[in-house]
Amino acid sequence: MRTEEDLIGKKEIADHHLYGIHSLRAKENFDNTSPFPIEWYKAIGQVKLAYYNTYQKFRATAQEKGLAPPKGHHWMSQTVLDALAASAEEVSQGQHFDHFIVPAIQGGAGTSINMNVNEIIANRSLLRIGHQTGEYHHIDPLDHANIYQSTNDVIPTALHIALIRQAEVLSEAINTARGFMETLEKRYGTEMRQAYTQMQQAVPSTYGHLFGSYNNALSRDWWRITRIRERLKEINIGGGAAGTGMGIPRFFIHQVPVALREITGLPLSVAENRSDATMNNDDLVEAHAILKALAVNLEKIAGDLRLLGSDLYIHQSVNLPQRQMGSSIMPGKVNPVIPEFIISISHKVYANDQLIASLSAQGCLDLNAYLPAIGAAFMESFQLLHSGCIRLGDKMLQGLTVDSGPEKEEIFKNPSITTVLVPYIGHQKAALLAQHMKESNGSVFESNNKLKIILPEDLRQILSPSSLTTLGFSLKNID
Repeated sequence: MRTEEDLIGKKEIADHHLYGIHSLRAKENFDNTSPFPIEWYKAIGQVKLAYYNTYQKFRATAQEKGLAPPKGHHWMSQTVLDALAASAEEVSQGQHFDHFIVPAIQGGAGTSINMNVNEIIANRSLLRIGHQTGEYHHIDPLDHANIYQSTNDVIPTALHIALIRQAEVLSEAINTARGFMETLEKRYGTEMRQAYTQMQQAVPSTYGHLFGSYNNALSRDWWRITRIRERLKEINIGGGAAGTGMGIPRFFIHQVPVALREITGLPLSVAENRSDATMNNDDLVEAHAILKALAVNLEKIAGDLRLLGSDLYIHQSVNLPQRQMGSSIMPGKVNPVIPEFIISISHKVYANDQLIASLSAQGCLDLNAYLPAIGAAFMESFQLLHSGCIRLGDKMLQGLTVDSGPEKEEIFKNPSITTVLVPYIGHQKAALLAQHMKESNGSVFESNNKLKIILPEDLRQILSPSSLTTLGFSLKNID
């Protein structure tokens, strides 16, 4: 065991733990099980590495010019600096995450997050150069691991990096779902279906139109997701505690963003007004709204296909793949678990959107203390939607079939079919034909044979699948 001390008191910590007293206090204060996203943890490692790389250039430049370090600070040795950089690299790869003990829901604007990573890096570096954990007079979590950094620019910058990475992953998942949807669109492009408006029978359509419309919605989602990079590429790194850069060498303010771009490969840009970027989170609110739009489309698709494949739908033309048994008491019952899963995901994203908006508004003066909860909710939405898109594709669209034989027959018994005849026979005659269909419960062909409103061969041509699915009409066709 080792004893660590802060201004509040002392704590006993097992020697094999890389976390320290600050992390342990946070764990005790925020005793909950909300998981901190490992992707955010990795991004913090990249930000730390950018600082250590910049420090090396800073030290070399100062020494070349014969400049002394700031008073109260001695130049770190190359051995210490190499150890810090190597440890930060390990964090950026997700190593030592089992020593990250701070939950996602916490107070303190992310200071506990920053200190937990600082302690991991410091203690891992101590072990790397032959010392014991907790021997902070050699490598200190604050004086060395946190050199010229602030929680208030390190943690939000790392969050932006993690979110941009997750946007890239999600865009691929959307494209995977689109691929399955395009297959259905092509396979059932001319397959007739009964369209419904306000849950009432409307004019005929095709399953090609249905799946094509869903595909268009997902295409818009993909385009919007790619815009998240543009929304979040602006970072506040170098702003320090309140965006003013106080206590930070100007060399770091200019060079850390350069180092971070090199490490991440992302086109990150520094906010012109770092104070604005530190205190306001409307960029996160805007970016998460893009995820909410995707959730809306996923729920619409899942809800529609669940309805079309349900026992309530009279035609039951859509057959959803059966994935698992649906009842512990009713033999043979199979439920639409994948649509229900997707709908549940969507509503969790809506809840996260409300949380992100309301906590962003809770930002007070120069900082938002609720960034940890905001960031964790955002990351969760990414993970949920990624799962939703993948499962929409491989568990629902793949294996979905359409058998619209009975539905085709019903289409011609629906009085709304007379809508297509209005340009040929006028509204009044079309209404007479529709009324007769209602009264006789017969098809449009049978009613026309009784009323003799239009030549049967002309009616068959007008109501052919190719004619019904053609966009609009031309006067030439009418002639």
